Amino acid sequence: MYAVIFSLKRSNTLEGYQEMDELTMQEAEKINGYKGYESVYNENQEGIFISYWESMEAINEWRNNTLHKTAKLKGIEQWYDRYSIKICKIEHSNDFVKNIK
Repeated sequence: MYAVIFSLKRSNTLEGYQEMDELTMQEAEKINGYKGYESVYNENQEGIFISYWESMEAINEWRNNTLHKTAKLKGIEQWYDRYSIKICKIEHSNDFVKNIK
């Protein structure tokens, strides 16, 4: 499994951002090999969005997706002051969920 780590700082110009975010998430879910995501943001519009993928082939399909390319371009032009993308292979994962009754 792979993780795509997207660290970002949003700009103050976010017109259309929420709508595109919803559309791109719907599009990602259609890709065979997409496993989900986690994200966290602070009050300064900085955040980390981590998506999980079964293979590099699935990541490349997402990277080449037309809607995703459009969203990235709009992000560069308007929505982000900065961002960084890292792709990492997950060697091991361990999850814990407390059973609360």
